[in-house]
Amino acid sequence: MGRLEGKSVVITGAGSGIGRAAAVMFAKEGAKLIVVDRSDSVQETARLVGAAGGTIEAVMADAGSESDVKGFIDKAISKYGRLDAIWANAGVSGGLVPLLDQTVEQWQEILRINLIGPFLAIKHSMPQMIAQKYGSIVCTASVAGLKSGASGHPYAASKAGVISLVQTTAYSLSGTGVRINAVCPGLIETGMTKPIFDNARERGTDGKIGQLNPLKRAGQPHELAAMGLFLASDDASYVNGQAIPVDGGLTASMPYSGRPV
Repeated sequence: MGRLEGKSVVITGAGSGIGRAAAVMFAKEGAKLIVVDRSDSVQETARLVGAAGGTIEAVMADAGSESDVKGFIDKAISKYGRLDAIWANAGVSGGLVPLLDQTVEQWQEILRINLIGPFLAIKHSMPQMIAQKYGSIVCTASVAGLKSGASGHPYAASKAGVISLVQTTAYSLSGTGVRINAVCPGLIETGMTKPIFDNARERGTDGKIGQLNPLKRAGQPHELAAMGLFLASDDASYVNGQAIPVDGGLTASMPYSGRPV
């Protein structure tokens, strides 16, 4: 029996990277999936999982839109009869724009996807999970939400918000049987970080990638997916309200120098 055998799971941001790796891994552990992305790349995720015999349906939707979020959560409950876990993984980076050049519109869009998106996932999954007296909510935060220097201002602020949201929600869910946790990726090779890796390879400096952490390398999506799988499963039945770095040890010291305004 897989660790998620027969469990109904929703994963957002599943069109590539961590979300796609999670879909493949969760399906191998027996989960019945609804995978969500605003890109049609989510259809390829569904094809990969379906070809391997997994139970999956792809939904193109915006994780920062309340009507969309309610729609795909309702679909999971209607299709599978319950909702056992949701991973609010969808996110955008916003790049490294100097502080004085940032706009309100840039901040609003990053916060809409990265912070309001997880809030909506929590809001609309809670009623079903509370009724079941069982469920696991996983949110993707970042090491940038734990310490400064790992990303741009709005991205870091949004991920710090996710960590606070997870911690406060854990207490709002007291006594319900529903758990919530965050994973905090370090430097992981995904579509979001592709420019970093591509630029380093073009300059011939790819050997320096990940050298700030004790493992001296970048991470891969499946390494984050494995943590999400643990948190979604009953193996993590006493893990609640936590923000867990998966970063090769980077946040043990976070040796970043400051950047100019």
